[in-house]
Amino acid sequence: MTASSDFSAIPLAERACGTCTLCCRLPDIDVLEKPANAWCRHCTGTGCRIYEDRPQLCRDFLCLWRTDETLGEAWDPAHAHMMIYRQGPQVTVLVDPDHPDAWKRTPYAEVLQGWAREGEGGQYVIVFVGDAVFKVE
Repeated sequence: MTASSDFSAIPLAERACGTCTLCCRLPDIDVLEKPANAWCRHCTGTGCRIYEDRPQLCRDFLCLWRTDETLGEAWDPAHAHMMIYRQGPQVTVLVDPDHPDAWKRTPYAEVLQGWAREGEGGQYVIVFVGDAVFKVE
């Protein structure tokens, strides 16, 4: 299932984080002693104070919107209020706790359910909202 009809398609080469800093808040980052859903102490709100010296984990990370051309502009984490990435067969969805129902809205819910149903190679979708964890069926 693709998501290209979500707003307009933006070529991968033109996708940038802009002022989105959800990756500085939502994931647990052990190397920075940063728990999930807490702002990284290096985040300025629009970027990273230690950008040039950030850990390799941060350098290597790109959310799925930055790497999957089938995801339209609606999937930009700044609009979607969630960030998505793949780890082997797991599609991980980290939802901004300030917008806990974002993943349940159109077009997100339908696409996440489609990915879960496809289940290629054992693929499954896990959603984290604060301390709650959901498996999309």
